[in-house]
Amino acid sequence: MRCAVVGHPVAHSLSPALYRSAYAELGFAWSFDAVDIPEGGLAGFVAGLDDTWRGLAVTMPHKTAVTALGKPDQAVKRLGVGNTLVLGDGGASVHNTDVSGFIRALEYRHVDDVTEVVMLGAGATARAGLMALNNLGVGRVTAHVRDMASPSVTAWLKLADDLGLVADVETLGTPHQADLVISTLPAGQADAWADAVVDSAGAVFDVAYDPWPTRLSAVAAAANLTVVSGLDLLAGQAVQQIDYLLGDTVDLTLLLAAGEAELTRRRMA
Repeated sequence: MRCAVVGHPVAHSLSPALYRSAYAELGFAWSFDAVDIPEGGLAGFVAGLDDTWRGLAVTMPHKTAVTALGKPDQAVKRLGVGNTLVLGDGGASVHNTDVSGFIRALEYRHVDDVTEVVMLGAGATARAGLMALNNLGVGRVTAHVRDMASPSVTAWLKLADDLGLVADVETLGTPHQADLVISTLPAGQADAWADAVVDSAGAVFDVAYDPWPTRLSAVAAAANLTVVSGLDLLAGQAVQQIDYLLGDTVDLTLLLAAGEAELTRRRMA
């Protein structure tokens, strides 16, 4: 059987390393590749797959397009994006495992008893984080964004309202005191606020993982704060994704080790 991660670009993806470690652990003689598909090409690619294909891990820019290619789960319906396409005799289904990934990552790093959260950014990853925080019983979330008029901010606020969360949006700047600060910004874009974030946070979750550490994560670690990384998130979401695609489970620590080993190999190359 075959699986792959699809995106554009996709050569940087750690998914092949994570999946191959899972295959080895579970005794699956399957293949897993990274397939670069330009934006707009996902539907045509999927239409050409034969019955040796079990499914796809889906990354940008296809997370919205994949939602039209199968029956969506509840997270996909609410978020409007998916990251997993499962193929089978009963038809295709689309899932979003980023929500469970946030939860697993926070649990793995023992970040609990969180009441108030500051979130940097309000895009698709931030919306998945919002759903995760709601599931964890967080009472209040404030997003700090660069463009208050962005459609992503409107979507973030609508989701918060649908979930019944107390939520605010402020212009990106010095955040107020919070139990947890989550940066969903691309690597390096939170650097300018690193000191202010760390001064105001009980713990820091930076969804970046390469290059690592980011200045934000390094400043937080130097201040002895608990740091959750994008690799924790990637491994956390892959646990449920692997369950969907393989029908079996692996431990998050196995996937983390595989991801760390691959990043080290790339740095040494």
